Amino acid sequence: MALQVRVAPSKVVWQNLLICVILFYTVYYVVLGMCCVMLKVYELDVLAPFDFKTNPSWLNTNYKVLLVSTEVTYFVCGLLFVLVVEEWVWDYGISVTILHVAITSTVMLEFPLTSHWWAALGFGLISMICGGQTLAYCLFKDNFIYPDLDDF
Repeated sequence: MALQVRVAPSKVVWQNLLICVILFYTVYYVVLGMCCVMLKVYELDVLAPFDFKTNPSWLNTNYKVLLVSTEVTYFVCGLLFVLVVEEWVWDYGISVTILHVAITSTVMLEFPLTSHWWAALGFGLISMICGGQTLAYCLFKDNFIYPDLDDF
């Protein structure tokens, strides 16, 4: 006799979202550390993932570290989210990004209005969704969920 545990669908969604957020920030800090070592930046703040006030200049090494770590994190997390949420990468990617903006606003005590930060976030989100959804399609194409558009 097997023990059967039924989990409410909303609980699964919240659990997956929590896993994705933890995965996102774990990857972010690992990539940030690697970028700091590669670009020889030794004075970066612990709150670097939330920093949107750094001067956007290619001469500013801190800015390059923040930009590269953001883009690499988004792309890698798009691939890793497939392991957690299968074909719903786009949904969880958008949700994690919205949470990241909310956490950033809370940590920095102001809403980010800098265009370079939003551009980096947008490009990262697009790469997350495209890379993750492509991998999800390749891995799960036999049981991929297609919407039924006949009733529209």
